[in-house]
Order: sequence, then C-alpha cells, then structure tokens
Amino acid sequence: MMESRFSQNKPEEQLALPSREQLEWQDLELGMFCHFGINTFCDQEWGEGNDSPAVFNPLHLDAHQWVSTAKEAGFRYFILTAKHHDGFCLWPTATSTYSVASSPWKEGRGDIVKECAEACRELGVGFGIYLSPWDRHEPCYADPQAYDDFYALQLQELLTGYGPLTEIWFDGAGSEGRNYDWQRIMDLIKRHQPGAMVFNMGAPTIRWVGNEDGVAPYPCWNTANSARGSMFSEASLNWLPGTPSWVPAECDVPIRKDRWFWHPEEEHLLLSLEQLMDIYYRSVGHGATLLLNVAPDNRGLFPEADVQRLLEFGKEIRRRFDKALAVTAGTGDIVELELPAATVIDHVEIMEDIAYGERVEGYMLEAYSNGAWLELKRGSSIGHKKIDAFPPVVAEKIRLRVSEAAASPKIRRLAVYHCGESLE
Repeated sequence: MMESRFSQNKPEEQLALPSREQLEWQDLELGMFCHFGINTFCDQEWGEGNDSPAVFNPLHLDAHQWVSTAKEAGFRYFILTAKHHDGFCLWPTATSTYSVASSPWKEGRGDIVKECAEACRELGVGFGIYLSPWDRHEPCYADPQAYDDFYALQLQELLTGYGPLTEIWFDGAGSEGRNYDWQRIMDLIKRHQPGAMVFNMGAPTIRWVGNEDGVAPYPCWNTANSARGSMFSEASLNWLPGTPSWVPAECDVPIRKDRWFWHPEEEHLLLSLEQLMDIYYRSVGHGATLLLNVAPDNRGLFPEADVQRLLEFGKEIRRRFDKALAVTAGTGDIVELELPAATVIDHVEIMEDIAYGERVEGYMLEAYSNGAWLELKRGSSIGHKKIDAFPPVVAEKIRLRVSEAAASPKIRRLAVYHCGESLE
C-alpha cells in the first residue's frame, strides 16, 4: 500500500474541487507561448530597457500565421508577451511612449496584441497575455506606489481592450523581494476578466511547475499552497488569502533550448521530435498542461524550421493518441476494460473526473493475457490525465485497481493504445 496524502475515506465535501474555468483550462492541455518584442531585433534574451523603438520593424508580421500554426499542431490557447522585462509594449499604451506606437512598424499605428487577439478569435484559439511586473525601462519603477498605479493602468488596458482572455501570465523573474499591489491587480482581473486563469502570482488559479524544462514531477498533485516564483530564487511566493487550494500546474519550455526569443543562426537548438514527445509524456502525461514557446523571427513570422518541428510534434501526438483501441469509464476501486480481441498494447491513458476532486492516490494497471493477470504499471496520482507506457503485451482486457483513495474513485476515461516504440 502506498502512503496516502489524505486521511482515508475523507468526507467528499472536504475535497478540493476545481472551478468550471479550471476544468475547461485543464482540458486544453496544450498552449503556445509567444515571446516577441524588441529583444527579437537585438539578439538578446533580457533587454535592459534602453533599446530604441526605432529598431522594431517586423515588415512581414503575420499573427494569423502564428495562431494558425499553433492550431494545426493541436494547441488550444496562445499567450503573447505583451510586455517583457525591458518594458517595451506591443500595444499602443497610453501609459508610456516605449511601445509599438514609437516604432517604424506600420508608421506607429500597429497593435500586435490586437492582431493576435483577432487571429485567436477567428481560429477558435484561446488568447492570453503576459505582462511582466518587472519593468527595466519605466523610471517610476523605483517608486513602488507610483509603479503600482502605472502597472494597474497597463493591465486595465489589456483586460478591457482585447476581448475575453484565457490566461494572464505573471512572471516572477526580476521581482524577487518586490511586493506589488496584488490585491488591486486581482480586483481588476475579477472585474474585467473573471473567467481568465491567473498564473502563479497574487491569488493564482494555476501555478508554475517550477522549472523551464516543460516537465512536471511525478506525482504532480492539483492541490498546492505555494510555488516557486522564478528560476532565480528557491523562495516560495506569498499568495493572497483566499487563493484556491486547487491550483494545477503549467509547464513552460522553449522549442529552442534555453532560448525564449528568436536569435539568428540557432536552428541547431531546436528540440528534436523525440525530446518534445518526452516532454509531452512528462507534462500532459503527468496531469499538467504544456506551454511550449515558439518565437517569431525579425520578419514577424515563425521560422520555417520551427513550424516544421511543431507540426511534426502535433502529428506524432495524434498518431499515438487520437484513436484508442478501446475506451471505458467507471467508478469504484476496480475498473475493467475488455478489448474487442486479443491485441498488442503498449500505452494506457487514465483520466479522473476531476470535477469531483483528485481522489486516486495509488493504483495498479494489469493486463489479462494467456489466462492470467499481469502487472503493467503502478502509480500514485492520476488527476486530469496519466499516460502509462510499457513494453508491448498481448492483452484481452485490462484492469485499473485503485489501492489508495481519498474518496470513491471516479474514472472519466480509461483508454488503451498501441503506439509503437515508446519513449519511456
């Protein structure tokens, strides 16, 4: 028996439960991050806020290309860096002259946030924004009260000017030890975008997984009361009172190793398809959500090599998991699934019905083969999704046996696949 996180037979009314918006967000599973800004034109990752807007001129910018590529690859939401740490704004903000309005792009009349929002609406992809709390350009950053006012105005512009938002991403990098007016920030979000997920700061509804490798530890429980704030500090964030206890994890990673923004002559840093599939197994396959960054180049387009790798990734996910050999659902400690005939299998996908909370704490997968039950895998958490890969076996049926649970298990999906060679 595995040690339980909870007291056995915990009353169901005491289980942490997700909101409707969290349930919908966890079903998205794949999001695309898009780091684009003045850094793109300066061959740098972290600008200091002193680069001239005159260098920003993506002559062929096409947000539709970005979002349509994401959708074709199977990604269901798209997050744009509206303002990175350098303070340069991709929308014509009234709060600062350090924005696209001061650039030669479209003679200062462009709005990249608007173009992304419109492309997402047209293509049915969720749209989110990243607004860096740390601002290396803005002079009033040295005055916390004045900057809180400044930041609230920027946030309000984004919350009210671009339609419904799926997610609002607050990056803790550079803000170690700085306390912003999170209550005010959260009040603005509740007023203008109550359905948006809030990433990791303030009173978050989703949390950072704690690394930039795109992988979740196992087990990765949906309940949490703290998370790391950045790669540069081991300290946990102080979340506001009233933060929900159900705070699922999001795993961010760039498609080019250690590069969030585009740099010339770095196609060799593209992650391989095998590396991307390994990330998928250890993010989505561990019950978390994957946020994969693809950076436009200085033309304003996704590079062809990145597009090709991204589409290969989406195609491979579909090849493996779009068509199950057999599927069932069930309640209780044992859920059994009979296959249409004795069949070679090598993957099982399990999903709890997390609308009722995360209940399973220990389980075993077994296959009935040649007149006997064989153990395939053991695990602890299932949560939104658990993908188990194992050496191929000929099975007539499979069985999920729950050994530890906080309450009566509710299995939303138990599916069997033959995917071919496993990466695990």
